[in-house]
Amino acid sequence: MTTAHIIWDWNGTLLNDVNVSLSATNFALAEIGIEPLTLEQYREHYCVPVQTFYKQVIGREPSSSEWSVIGKIFNFHYRPGIQKASLTEGVSQLLASRYETGATQSLCSLMEHHELVPMLDNHGIGKFFTQIDGRNTPLLTTGKSEQLANHLKKLNISPEQSVVIGDATDDAIAALAAGTHAILYTGGTHSRVSLEAAGVPIVDTLSEALLIADSLVHKQQ
Repeated sequence: MTTAHIIWDWNGTLLNDVNVSLSATNFALAEIGIEPLTLEQYREHYCVPVQTFYKQVIGREPSSSEWSVIGKIFNFHYRPGIQKASLTEGVSQLLASRYETGATQSLCSLMEHHELVPMLDNHGIGKFFTQIDGRNTPLLTTGKSEQLANHLKKLNISPEQSVVIGDATDDAIAALAAGTHAILYTGGTHSRVSLEAAGVPIVDTLSEALLIADSLVHKQQ
């Protein structure tokens, strides 16, 4: 059976940081007088670009001064919090097992590259990826599509043989635009209902995602 090349997402997928994001978001909302969100509400509204997310939550376009406050307060709480976040349960074993079989996997994230690489090394998983691409540009308002396309070019692997595993509809949008497959995980930032709108397989565990990934590539043979 053909083995898929896995392109992992980081935040909300391999890294279990959704509660850190929720907490930082609520601190930012409080600064501009908006009620806190529950995890369910956060997942219901969350989307990329984040400008759209805050517009939905607030009910209007935030002012430029509000954007400044949101960004400052969110990062003040999020950046220290993410350093303490744990990997999603079983991730180290999953990555190691797949690595040991000779299957390839890489990582494409919208987290800044200079912050991403040390985090992977601190968790002891950097060695499992053939390519690691974090963001080296200002946060794009167009989502992940351009970055994923560039990531695939570096891999020198056919898009049809690759599967993106992420927790956001934007991961699926980017994957389909690049001609590759996508599987979405419910343990991150999106609700199952919002993920289902992407029209790709939805899973509750990352081990299930890997099983489906190989079958998606195998079907094309």
